[in-house]
Amino acid sequence: MNNIQNVVVIFAENRGFDNLYGLFPGANGIPGVNPTSTSAYVPQKDFDGSTLPVLPPTWGGMTLAGQSTVITQAQSANLPNKPFQIDDSKSPIFMSSAVITRDLVHRFYNNQMQINGGKNDKFTAYSDAGGLSMGYYDGSKMKLWNIAKQYTLADNFFMGTFGGSFLTHQYLICACAPTYPNADAATSPAKNSISAVNLDASGNLIGLAPGTGNPTSVLNGAPVYLKDSTITPKDAAGMFYAVNTMQPPYQPSGNNAAAVASYADPSKATTLPTQSQTTIGDQLSAKGINWAWYAGAWNAAIADAPNASRGVIYGGKVQFQPHHQPFNYYSRFDPATATGAAERASHLKDFDASFLQDAAAGKLPAVAFYKPQGNLNQHAGYANVSDGDAHIADVIAKLQASPQWKNMLIVVTYDENGGFWDHVAPPKGDRWGPGTRLPTLLVSPYAKKGFVDHTQYDTASILRFITNRYSLPVLPGITARDKALVANGGKPMGDLTGALTPVPQE
Repeated sequence: MNNIQNVVVIFAENRGFDNLYGLFPGANGIPGVNPTSTSAYVPQKDFDGSTLPVLPPTWGGMTLAGQSTVITQAQSANLPNKPFQIDDSKSPIFMSSAVITRDLVHRFYNNQMQINGGKNDKFTAYSDAGGLSMGYYDGSKMKLWNIAKQYTLADNFFMGTFGGSFLTHQYLICACAPTYPNADAATSPAKNSISAVNLDASGNLIGLAPGTGNPTSVLNGAPVYLKDSTITPKDAAGMFYAVNTMQPPYQPSGNNAAAVASYADPSKATTLPTQSQTTIGDQLSAKGINWAWYAGAWNAAIADAPNASRGVIYGGKVQFQPHHQPFNYYSRFDPATATGAAERASHLKDFDASFLQDAAAGKLPAVAFYKPQGNLNQHAGYANVSDGDAHIADVIAKLQASPQWKNMLIVVTYDENGGFWDHVAPPKGDRWGPGTRLPTLLVSPYAKKGFVDHTQYDTASILRFITNRYSLPVLPGITARDKALVANGGKPMGDLTGALTPVPQE
């Protein structure tokens, strides 16, 4: 482990393991399709638990509007109740990996309802995209697949939390969920943003409360909820937590500027109050270890933030996503203070202006996170698979040409599954997760060559590795997760070292 002097984390978007690597040789892939799958396929069920005779239609059609390929809702109907290959050229619903599909719901409570206690049999029932949730690609056509064949592919790596990108990004840096104190106060902008959920007698989640007009069968329509919003009901200690997309309190934010131009309007229900929990960045800084979060289009988004009509933030080709920038929620990075501005300049950097130059010069910090801009992150609904695949493979090639490569570990993973089905049951942990399984590549001279790593990991396994490598204090959320896993009859998460060797492999 001490041979690794640079850790680079590339955080892509919204793909489950089976969706991209379900056909990978030697991996625990798609049941009935990949011969090394460790289980049989469990058919998808309806709301009432009955087995669906066919997959539901993909509501609104499978493809994003404006694509050269169009697959309508009618074309998507009556698919067999099993996984299907999206890019099968012989299929009447063929979509290449260059086609942008419609998005699929990927939220905190929905993900738990889809997992259904580990059976993973209600992905289509609790999706707004019906049968599309069962789609997968022939990943052998991807550049990253070939890189995985050369190095290590982890096939037992789970998203750290249930749900969507906002929460999983927060978990990546702090192993925690953001707080929203007193969200129910009469003066709180978020007082109407508390989700309505049903719990059992022990306080465990049954699901989101059904809303008016909820269909009796998913074959007739997508589910309707009373209130699937951004914030949890308060816990026993009286705290509310933000679990679905909320906006940073600082620009660039999805919400317009406040009286202080570098802030986001705090009167908006979706503006999260500033956070102050301990992050991995805090711990690295305290130890004197340099680190940075590099974001695609960061400088462009800052320039875009003052504009009434924005062309980069959630718009245009770039599709910069402010809720993918987790450090921008923390008081340490307050842009209106001298210390906060200095912290931003030191640690929150632009990809185009800094990352590739730092890599080429051998000046990347000891720990570097890289978040691709929206159109290159593989997120369904605004990005395709192929563009992000080519981009990330190119970034890896440039890192391999860096003077720092000989002692580098590159971790390529995904924030969450994006609403796509996966067949492996997540281990039972705590109230936050872990959620659905994700693809993860470990690329390094010290990574095992041509290896499929079956070690149990989650998003915070990246933090575990950084913590152990640099002898940092263990974040409370990591301790809580491992205690919960053990209490539920499981084992603690690994720290990525199962993929590494003590001597370089090339």
